[in-house]
Amino acid sequence: MKGVGTHVVKALHIGSRLVCDDNTGAKELEIVGVVGFKSKRRVLARAGVGDIVICSVKKGKPDIRKKVVKAVIIRQKKEYRRPDGTRIKFSDNAAVIVDDKGMPKGTEIKGIVAKEVAERFPKVATLAKNVL
Repeated sequence: MKGVGTHVVKALHIGSRLVCDDNTGAKELEIVGVVGFKSKRRVLARAGVGDIVICSVKKGKPDIRKKVVKAVIIRQKKEYRRPDGTRIKFSDNAAVIVDDKGMPKGTEIKGIVAKEVAERFPKVATLAKNVL
């Protein structure tokens, strides 16, 4: 897994709800944990675009509901700055369900994917319609 060249603002905490933007059957995810996040005591874990999070499926098909899955955040509402000076933000917070190796479980991604995610997870970028 490649590092992200941009300093992405970590705007999503434990308990944040995300839209699941693939065709796995899940509609809404809730963040339960963040993979690789280290902090002091009593500090909630935070995540941003390109981070792997552990989520609980809150809405979706009955066979996938109440399951704990790993997901990659592909969009966030809070704006962040890229090295060339541009600022980017999206209209919603969204994620894609992946397996332990970072490969997406779905076969298509409905919305736009951030460029930082495309650099870090190339297979997610190939399934996306647009990379911004």
